[in-house]
Amino acid sequence: MLITGRFPGSMHWSPIIKLICLLIFLPVTAAEALAYDYLVYVGTYTGKGSEGIYAFRFDPATGETSWIGLVAATDNPSFLAVDPKGRFLYAVNELDTFRDEPTGAISVFALDNESGKLKLLQQVSSLGAGPAHVSLDKSARYLMVANYNGGNVAVFPIGNDGRLGRHSAFVQDVGSSLNPERQAGPHAHSMQVTNDNRLAIVADLGLDKLLLYRFNANTGSLVQGRPPFVAVDPGGGPRHVAFAPSGKNVYAVNEMASKVAVFAYKPGSGTLQGIQTIPTLPKDFAGQNTAAEIVVDAKGRFLYVSNRGDDSIAVFSINPDDGKLKSLEWVPSGGKTPRNFVIDPTGTWLFAANQDSGNIKLFRIDQTSGRLTPTDESLKVVSPVCVRFVPLK
Repeated sequence: MLITGRFPGSMHWSPIIKLICLLIFLPVTAAEALAYDYLVYVGTYTGKGSEGIYAFRFDPATGETSWIGLVAATDNPSFLAVDPKGRFLYAVNELDTFRDEPTGAISVFALDNESGKLKLLQQVSSLGAGPAHVSLDKSARYLMVANYNGGNVAVFPIGNDGRLGRHSAFVQDVGSSLNPERQAGPHAHSMQVTNDNRLAIVADLGLDKLLLYRFNANTGSLVQGRPPFVAVDPGGGPRHVAFAPSGKNVYAVNEMASKVAVFAYKPGSGTLQGIQTIPTLPKDFAGQNTAAEIVVDAKGRFLYVSNRGDDSIAVFSINPDDGKLKSLEWVPSGGKTPRNFVIDPTGTWLFAANQDSGNIKLFRIDQTSGRLTPTDESLKVVSPVCVRFVPLK
Protein backbone atom coordinates (compact mmCIF):
# COMPACT_ATOMS: atom_id res chain seq x y z
CA MET A 1 0.00 0.00 0.00
CA LEU A 2 2.83 2.34 0.80
CA ILE A 3 4.54 1.65 -2.53
CA THR A 4 1.31 1.92 -4.53
CA GLY A 5 0.58 5.33 -2.98
CA ARG A 6 4.09 6.67 -3.50
CA PHE A 7 5.01 5.41 -6.98
CA PRO A 8 2.87 6.08 -10.07
CA GLY A 9 2.75 3.46 -12.78
CA SER A 10 4.80 5.60 -15.16
CA MET A 11 7.95 5.00 -13.08
CA HIS A 12 10.49 2.33 -14.01
CA TRP A 13 10.37 -0.77 -11.86
CA SER A 14 14.05 -0.86 -10.96
CA PRO A 15 13.90 2.02 -8.43
CA ILE A 16 10.84 0.43 -6.84
CA ILE A 17 12.57 -2.91 -6.49
CA LYS A 18 15.53 -1.15 -4.90
CA LEU A 19 13.23 0.59 -2.45
CA ILE A 20 11.49 -2.69 -1.61
CA CYS A 21 14.83 -4.26 -0.84
CA LEU A 22 15.76 -1.28 1.29
CA LEU A 23 12.53 -1.47 3.26
CA ILE A 24 12.95 -5.19 3.84
CA PHE A 25 16.34 -4.77 5.45
CA LEU A 26 15.58 -1.59 7.40
CA PRO A 27 14.11 -1.76 10.91
CA VAL A 28 10.37 -1.21 10.97
CA THR A 29 10.71 2.21 12.55
CA ALA A 30 13.07 3.41 9.83
CA ALA A 31 10.85 2.03 7.07
CA GLU A 32 7.86 3.82 8.52
CA ALA A 33 9.83 7.04 8.76
CA LEU A 34 10.42 7.03 4.99
CA ALA A 35 6.68 7.58 4.46
CA TYR A 36 6.50 10.70 6.61
CA ASP A 37 7.98 14.17 6.35
CA TYR A 38 7.89 15.23 10.01
CA LEU A 39 8.19 14.07 13.56
CA VAL A 40 5.77 15.87 15.85
CA TYR A 41 6.43 16.17 19.58
CA VAL A 42 3.82 16.86 22.25
CA GLY A 43 4.57 18.33 25.66
CA THR A 44 2.09 17.51 28.41
CA TYR A 45 1.14 17.96 32.03
CA THR A 46 1.90 14.74 33.90
CA GLY A 47 0.03 13.38 36.89
CA LYS A 48 -3.31 12.53 35.25
CA GLY A 49 -2.08 9.64 33.15
CA SER A 50 0.53 11.32 31.00
CA GLU A 51 4.16 10.34 31.58
CA GLY A 52 6.03 13.03 29.64
CA ILE A 53 6.71 13.83 25.97
CA TYR A 54 4.92 11.96 23.19
CA ALA A 55 5.50 11.83 19.44
CA PHE A 56 3.93 10.88 16.13
CA ARG A 57 4.89 11.06 12.46
CA PHE A 58 3.07 13.29 10.02
CA ASP A 59 2.70 13.40 6.24
CA PRO A 60 1.52 16.87 5.13
CA ALA A 61 0.72 15.60 1.63
CA THR A 62 -2.11 13.44 2.96
CA GLY A 63 -2.70 14.64 6.52
CA GLU A 64 -1.93 11.13 7.77
CA THR A 65 -0.34 10.52 11.17
CA SER A 66 1.44 7.52 12.67
CA TRP A 67 1.53 7.28 16.43
CA ILE A 68 4.88 6.58 18.10
CA GLY A 69 3.95 7.04 21.76
CA LEU A 70 5.98 8.04 24.80
CA VAL A 71 9.46 9.15 23.78
CA ALA A 72 10.71 10.65 27.05
CA ALA A 73 9.46 10.21 30.60
CA THR A 74 9.82 13.52 32.44
CA ASP A 75 7.76 15.68 34.82
CA ASN A 76 5.44 18.37 33.42
CA PRO A 77 7.22 19.05 30.11
CA SER A 78 4.67 21.75 29.36
CA PHE A 79 6.48 23.76 26.70
CA LEU A 80 8.98 22.68 24.07
CA ALA A 81 11.50 24.17 21.65
CA VAL A 82 13.50 22.44 18.91
CA ASP A 83 16.75 23.62 17.38
CA PRO A 84 16.48 24.44 13.63
CA LYS A 85 18.66 21.48 12.60
CA GLY A 86 16.41 19.03 14.44
CA ARG A 87 19.18 17.66 16.66
CA PHE A 88 18.02 18.75 20.11
CA LEU A 89 14.75 19.30 21.93
CA TYR A 90 14.39 21.54 24.97
CA ALA A 91 11.55 21.25 27.48
CA VAL A 92 10.65 23.20 30.57
CA ASN A 93 9.73 21.07 33.55
CA GLU A 94 6.95 23.19 35.02
CA LEU A 95 7.72 22.56 38.68
CA ASP A 96 8.01 24.69 41.79
CA THR A 97 10.70 22.51 43.36
CA PHE A 98 13.73 20.99 41.67
CA ARG A 99 16.53 19.27 43.58
CA ASP A 100 15.11 20.69 46.82
CA GLU A 101 15.34 24.25 45.51
CA PRO A 102 12.39 26.63 44.80
CA THR A 103 12.78 26.42 41.03
CA GLY A 104 11.67 24.52 37.96
CA ALA A 105 13.94 22.84 35.42
CA ILE A 106 14.97 22.72 31.78
CA SER A 107 15.57 19.33 30.17
CA VAL A 108 17.83 18.93 27.13
CA PHE A 109 17.26 15.93 24.84
CA ALA A 110 19.06 14.52 21.80
CA LEU A 111 16.70 13.54 18.97
CA ASP A 112 16.76 10.20 17.18
CA ASN A 113 15.16 10.95 13.81
CA GLU A 114 14.73 7.25 13.02
CA SER A 115 12.82 6.16 16.11
CA GLY A 116 11.62 9.55 17.34
CA LYS A 117 12.95 8.71 20.80
CA LEU A 118 14.57 11.36 23.00
CA LYS A 119 17.74 10.84 25.03
CA LEU A 120 18.18 13.01 28.10
CA LEU A 121 21.48 14.90 27.92
CA GLN A 122 21.10 17.39 30.73
CA GLN A 123 18.67 18.79 33.28
CA VAL A 124 19.34 22.15 34.91
CA SER A 125 17.56 24.68 37.09
CA SER A 126 15.42 27.20 35.21
CA LEU A 127 16.37 29.72 37.95
CA GLY A 128 12.75 30.29 38.90
CA ALA A 129 9.58 28.45 39.92
CA GLY A 130 6.97 27.33 37.44
CA PRO A 131 8.73 27.79 34.07
CA ALA A 132 5.98 28.16 31.46
CA HIS A 133 7.77 28.97 28.21
CA VAL A 134 11.03 28.22 26.43
CA SER A 135 12.33 29.58 23.12
CA LEU A 136 15.55 29.95 21.12
CA ASP A 137 17.01 33.13 19.72
CA LYS A 138 17.28 33.41 15.91
CA SER A 139 20.89 32.17 15.91
CA ALA A 140 19.86 29.11 17.98
CA ARG A 141 22.87 29.81 20.20
CA TYR A 142 20.82 30.89 23.22
CA LEU A 143 17.84 29.50 25.10
CA MET A 144 15.36 31.79 26.82
CA VAL A 145 13.08 30.69 29.64
CA ALA A 146 10.21 32.48 31.36
CA ASN A 147 9.48 31.42 34.95
CA TYR A 148 5.82 32.17 35.60
CA ASN A 149 5.65 31.59 39.36
CA GLY A 150 9.13 33.01 39.88
CA GLY A 151 8.31 36.16 37.91
CA ASN A 152 11.69 36.16 36.18
CA VAL A 153 13.47 35.26 32.95
CA ALA A 154 16.88 33.83 32.09
CA VAL A 155 19.09 33.28 29.05
CA PHE A 156 21.42 30.27 28.67
CA PRO A 157 24.14 29.74 26.02
CA ILE A 158 23.83 26.53 23.99
CA GLY A 159 26.97 24.49 23.29
CA ASN A 160 27.73 22.56 20.12
CA ASP A 161 26.59 19.42 21.90
CA GLY A 162 23.20 20.98 22.70
CA ARG A 163 23.91 21.33 26.41
CA LEU A 164 23.33 24.57 28.29
CA GLY A 165 26.09 26.62 29.86
CA ARG A 166 25.87 28.94 32.84
CA HIS A 167 23.20 31.59 32.32
CA SER A 168 24.30 34.71 30.46
CA ALA A 169 21.40 36.86 31.69
CA PHE A 170 18.84 36.85 34.48
CA VAL A 171 16.14 39.44 35.22
CA GLN A 172 13.74 39.45 38.16
CA ASP A 173 10.50 41.29 37.43
CA VAL A 174 8.84 43.39 40.16
CA GLY A 175 5.44 44.99 40.65
CA SER A 176 1.75 44.12 40.40
CA SER A 177 -1.42 45.09 38.56
CA LEU A 178 -5.20 45.27 38.75
CA ASN A 179 -6.37 41.73 39.59
CA PRO A 180 -5.45 40.81 43.20
CA GLU A 181 -5.86 37.08 42.57
CA ARG A 182 -3.71 36.72 39.47
CA GLN A 183 -1.68 39.93 39.40
CA ALA A 184 -0.44 40.44 42.95
CA GLY A 185 3.10 39.97 41.66
CA PRO A 186 5.05 39.43 38.44
CA HIS A 187 4.31 36.40 36.24
CA ALA A 188 6.62 36.18 33.24
CA HIS A 189 4.63 34.03 30.80
CA SER A 190 6.89 34.07 27.76
CA MET A 191 10.13 35.47 26.38
CA GLN A 192 10.74 35.73 22.64
CA VAL A 193 13.04 37.68 20.32
CA THR A 194 11.95 39.75 17.35
CA ASN A 195 12.73 38.61 13.81
CA ASP A 196 15.86 40.77 13.69
CA ASN A 197 17.15 39.10 16.90
CA ARG A 198 17.70 42.50 18.50
CA LEU A 199 14.80 42.85 20.94
CA ALA A 200 13.68 40.35 23.58
CA ILE A 201 10.05 40.76 24.66
CA VAL A 202 8.83 39.40 27.97
CA ALA A 203 5.05 39.12 28.29
CA ASP A 204 4.43 39.51 32.03
CA LEU A 205 0.85 38.60 32.86
CA GLY A 206 1.14 39.85 36.43
CA LEU A 207 2.34 43.32 35.46
CA ASP A 208 0.20 43.97 32.36
CA LYS A 209 3.39 44.84 30.52
CA LEU A 210 5.52 43.76 27.62
CA LEU A 211 9.00 44.21 29.04
CA LEU A 212 11.58 45.19 26.43
CA TYR A 213 15.27 44.23 26.46
CA ARG A 214 18.03 44.82 23.97
CA PHE A 215 19.46 41.37 23.21
CA ASN A 216 23.13 40.89 22.32
CA ALA A 217 23.47 37.75 20.17
CA ASN A 218 27.24 37.71 20.71
CA THR A 219 27.14 37.59 24.50
CA GLY A 220 23.58 36.52 25.33
CA SER A 221 23.14 39.60 27.51
CA LEU A 222 20.00 41.67 28.11
CA VAL A 223 19.94 45.44 28.51
CA GLN A 224 16.77 47.23 29.54
CA GLY A 225 15.13 48.96 26.60
CA ARG A 226 14.29 52.62 26.24
CA PRO A 227 11.46 52.70 27.10
CA PRO A 228 11.72 49.59 29.29
CA PHE A 229 8.17 48.41 28.57
CA VAL A 230 4.85 49.01 26.85
CA ALA A 231 1.68 48.56 28.88
CA VAL A 232 -1.48 46.74 27.83
CA ASP A 233 -4.95 47.55 29.17
CA PRO A 234 -5.15 47.03 32.98
CA GLY A 235 -6.26 43.50 33.78
CA GLY A 236 -5.35 42.31 30.27
CA GLY A 237 -2.74 39.76 31.31
CA PRO A 238 -0.32 39.44 28.35
CA ARG A 239 0.68 35.84 27.69
CA HIS A 240 2.45 35.24 24.34
CA VAL A 241 3.55 37.33 21.37
CA ALA A 242 3.75 36.64 17.64
CA PHE A 243 5.63 38.47 14.92
CA ALA A 244 4.70 39.48 11.39
CA PRO A 245 7.16 37.93 8.88
CA SER A 246 7.78 41.45 7.57
CA GLY A 247 9.13 42.43 10.98
CA LYS A 248 6.85 45.47 11.06
CA ASN A 249 4.32 44.27 13.64
CA VAL A 250 4.16 42.49 16.98
CA TYR A 251 0.96 40.86 18.25
CA ALA A 252 0.34 40.13 21.95
CA VAL A 253 -2.47 37.91 23.18
CA ASN A 254 -3.93 39.11 26.48
CA GLU A 255 -5.04 36.00 28.32
CA MET A 256 -7.30 37.51 30.96
CA ALA A 257 -9.06 40.07 28.75
CA SER A 258 -9.29 37.75 25.72
CA LYS A 259 -7.94 40.42 23.38
CA VAL A 260 -5.07 40.87 20.94
CA ALA A 261 -2.96 44.01 21.16
CA VAL A 262 -1.34 45.05 17.88
CA PHE A 263 1.92 47.02 17.84
CA ALA A 264 4.05 48.62 15.17
CA TYR A 265 7.70 47.65 15.67
CA LYS A 266 10.47 50.17 15.00
CA PRO A 267 13.76 48.22 14.74
CA GLY A 268 16.01 51.27 14.85
CA SER A 269 14.83 52.40 18.25
CA GLY A 270 13.67 48.97 19.45
CA THR A 271 10.27 50.34 20.40
CA LEU A 272 6.66 49.23 20.08
CA GLN A 273 3.74 51.54 19.32
CA GLY A 274 0.20 50.35 20.03
CA ILE A 275 -2.15 50.67 17.05
CA GLN A 276 -5.10 48.36 17.79
CA THR A 277 -6.78 46.15 20.39
CA ILE A 278 -9.33 43.60 19.19
CA PRO A 279 -11.37 40.90 21.02
CA THR A 280 -10.60 37.22 20.45
CA LEU A 281 -14.23 36.26 21.16
CA PRO A 282 -17.45 36.53 19.13
CA LYS A 283 -19.79 39.32 20.21
CA ASP A 284 -22.48 36.93 21.44
CA PHE A 285 -20.18 34.93 23.74
CA ALA A 286 -21.26 34.88 27.39
CA GLY A 287 -19.17 33.13 30.01
CA GLN A 288 -15.64 32.75 31.26
CA ASN A 289 -12.76 32.61 28.81
CA THR A 290 -9.00 32.91 28.77
CA ALA A 291 -7.06 33.31 25.54
CA ALA A 292 -3.94 31.16 25.19
CA GLU A 293 -1.85 30.82 22.01
CA ILE A 294 -1.26 33.26 19.16
CA VAL A 295 0.26 32.40 15.76
CA VAL A 296 0.84 34.33 12.52
CA ASP A 297 0.98 32.29 9.32
CA ALA A 298 4.30 32.19 7.44
CA LYS A 299 3.10 34.60 4.74
CA GLY A 300 1.82 37.16 7.24
CA ARG A 301 -1.74 37.14 5.92
CA PHE A 302 -3.63 35.55 8.82
CA LEU A 303 -3.47 35.36 12.61
CA TYR A 304 -4.93 32.68 14.87
CA VAL A 305 -5.74 32.66 18.62
CA SER A 306 -7.05 29.89 20.89
CA ASN A 307 -9.91 30.56 23.31
CA ARG A 308 -10.29 28.44 26.45
CA GLY A 309 -13.92 28.66 27.51
CA ASP A 310 -15.37 29.37 24.11
CA ASP A 311 -13.19 26.40 23.08
CA SER A 312 -12.48 27.87 19.69
CA ILE A 313 -9.76 29.00 17.33
CA ALA A 314 -10.29 32.63 16.30
CA VAL A 315 -9.18 33.52 12.77
CA PHE A 316 -8.17 37.04 11.73
CA SER A 317 -7.01 38.56 8.47
CA ILE A 318 -4.01 40.91 8.59
CA ASN A 319 -4.04 44.23 6.74
CA PRO A 320 -0.86 44.20 4.60
CA ASP A 321 -0.46 47.97 4.90
CA ASP A 322 -0.55 48.55 8.65
CA GLY A 323 -0.81 45.08 10.22
CA LYS A 324 -4.22 45.65 11.78
CA LEU A 325 -6.58 42.71 12.30
CA LYS A 326 -10.09 41.90 11.09
CA SER A 327 -12.11 39.03 12.59
CA LEU A 328 -13.01 36.30 10.09
CA GLU A 329 -14.42 33.35 12.03
CA TRP A 330 -14.43 31.26 15.19
CA VAL A 331 -14.03 27.52 14.70
CA PRO A 332 -14.71 24.94 17.46
CA SER A 333 -11.36 23.53 18.56
CA GLY A 334 -12.57 19.93 18.46
CA GLY A 335 -12.16 19.49 22.19
CA LYS A 336 -12.06 21.25 25.54
CA THR A 337 -9.60 23.95 26.59
CA PRO A 338 -7.43 24.51 23.50
CA ARG A 339 -4.10 25.64 24.89
CA ASN A 340 -1.21 25.61 22.44
CA PHE A 341 -1.68 25.09 18.71
CA VAL A 342 0.74 25.12 15.80
CA ILE A 343 0.70 25.49 12.01
CA ASP A 344 2.76 22.85 10.22
CA PRO A 345 5.82 24.01 8.21
CA THR A 346 3.93 23.71 4.90
CA GLY A 347 1.26 26.14 6.13
CA THR A 348 -1.48 23.66 5.22
CA TRP A 349 -2.47 22.20 8.58
CA LEU A 350 -3.22 23.43 12.10
CA PHE A 351 -2.89 21.15 15.13
CA ALA A 352 -4.92 22.25 18.19
CA ALA A 353 -3.94 20.76 21.57
CA ASN A 354 -7.10 20.47 23.69
CA GLN A 355 -5.77 20.08 27.19
CA ASP A 356 -8.86 19.07 29.17
CA SER A 357 -10.37 16.70 26.59
CA GLY A 358 -7.02 15.01 25.96
CA ASN A 359 -6.85 15.27 22.19
CA ILE A 360 -5.06 17.06 19.35
CA LYS A 361 -7.43 18.05 16.55
CA LEU A 362 -6.21 18.49 12.99
CA PHE A 363 -7.57 21.26 10.74
CA ARG A 364 -6.89 22.04 7.07
CA ILE A 365 -6.10 25.71 6.34
CA ASP A 366 -7.61 27.27 3.23
CA GLN A 367 -4.65 28.89 1.49
CA THR A 368 -6.75 31.72 0.05
CA SER A 369 -9.08 32.66 2.90
CA GLY A 370 -7.13 31.41 5.94
CA ARG A 371 -10.26 29.69 7.21
CA LEU A 372 -10.13 26.33 9.01
CA THR A 373 -11.86 23.07 8.12
CA PRO A 374 -11.80 20.27 10.71
CA THR A 375 -10.65 16.84 9.56
CA ASP A 376 -11.50 13.44 10.98
CA GLU A 377 -8.01 13.22 12.50
CA SER A 378 -7.92 13.56 16.29
CA LEU A 379 -5.01 12.17 18.30
CA LYS A 380 -5.54 10.99 21.86
CA VAL A 381 -2.95 12.51 24.22
CA VAL A 382 -3.51 13.03 27.94
CA SER A 383 -3.24 16.74 28.92
CA PRO A 384 -1.51 18.01 25.75
CA VAL A 385 0.05 21.44 26.16
CA CYS A 386 2.55 22.11 23.37
CA VAL A 387 3.13 20.79 19.83
CA ARG A 388 6.40 21.08 17.83
CA PHE A 389 7.53 19.84 14.38
CA VAL A 390 10.88 18.34 13.35
CA PRO A 391 11.58 17.83 9.61
CA LEU A 392 12.69 14.34 8.56
CA LYS A 393 13.65 15.22 4.97
